[in-house]
Amino acid sequence: MLFLLISCFSFILLSKSLSSKHQRHHRERRLFPPWYEAFTTTFMTSWFQKGTLQIFTSTMPLKKLKPKAKNLVWSSSTENQKEDHNKTTPSPSLLDLPELVLDCIFDRLQPAELCAMSGVCSSLRERCVSDYVWAKRMKGKWGKVIGDAAYREWQWYIALQNRSNLLNNQRNQSNLSFESVAKIWPFLSWFNIKPRAEKELKNGGLAVDSIMAWYLALETGRFSFPAQVYNRENGHAGFLLSCYDAKLSYDSKTDTFQARYSPHVRQTTEQNISWDRLRAPPVDTCSYDLHISNSLFDLKPGDHIEIQWRRNREFPYGWWYGVVGHMESCNGNENHCRCQDTDTVMLEFKQYPSSSRWRKTTINRENHREVGNEGDGFYGGIRKLYNQQEISMWQSLWPNQVIEE
Repeated sequence: MLFLLISCFSFILLSKSLSSKHQRHHRERRLFPPWYEAFTTTFMTSWFQKGTLQIFTSTMPLKKLKPKAKNLVWSSSTENQKEDHNKTTPSPSLLDLPELVLDCIFDRLQPAELCAMSGVCSSLRERCVSDYVWAKRMKGKWGKVIGDAAYREWQWYIALQNRSNLLNNQRNQSNLSFESVAKIWPFLSWFNIKPRAEKELKNGGLAVDSIMAWYLALETGRFSFPAQVYNRENGHAGFLLSCYDAKLSYDSKTDTFQARYSPHVRQTTEQNISWDRLRAPPVDTCSYDLHISNSLFDLKPGDHIEIQWRRNREFPYGWWYGVVGHMESCNGNENHCRCQDTDTVMLEFKQYPSSSRWRKTTINRENHREVGNEGDGFYGGIRKLYNQQEISMWQSLWPNQVIEE
């Protein structure tokens, strides 16, 4: 700005000086050639314009130039073309993927992720809550401990739920809302249903008799199911190499179970039971009923077996591990052994010392029923173990030392 003022002031002085000396300059004018005046005028004009432009550009911020009307029309038409193109060709969606690819994606989702995805839209919800998707999760996590008895118990549970809802005049008597699931499932505490899908989930709900509902009931511990526990009471010496029926409930925080045993024993509950101590009941026989054996005539020395045993007739049966031994009249020579042809079968429980009264017992092949007395307990039905996995499980529980009475 200072430079501008100086330039203007100098120009004014120069003008006055020129006017006052007009006559003298007029006289001296003829001393210079004609082109000199034109050159000087042009140079001064150009210099002044450049100096002024430089000053303004260095002291004032540049303003964004507005586009011309022609450019506005072209830009508007271009945007309209893009919008029309987006309308005619929508962006690809997850549902546009092939069925095989979608199945692979859903197979890799965790249960909590499936529940979250079910709140996206109705199409994804149908997939995420389908029995086909949840059957794999059920088998993968609960298949080892869930058997026919647990399934029947679940059917009774559903019937009681429906009856309770009917008596209380509750709406959607056969549905379990996702909202209630989100409140009771610990690891779904973060589960927030999107606003647009919330109404659909509340109206649609989740069928109580679906596999997903069963999975959630197990996961939350709301549904207690029947199963069997190895070495009950934390491996008490009196229950080593045995397996007893119990009602189990799951604790997702500790990934362990709580067991409730028959009230006829001194301890009815047990905490912090790990997965490797559980199994589904191998036979559909109540713990108070005698199991009807169908493999008595197949038993031979060296076979692995499970046999029912209970302290007295008021107690439930437990399954105890043993092997088939040789009769006392047999020397154990495989080439001359005839133990399989006899009516009597010798059973051995080698976890006990040879002098123990629990070491051996005999049963009759022809007419086997519960045998025993109040002092030694009562022996019931027998299962022959054909599955190597079952045999390996029993052997992994073998005590480190011989059990004393």
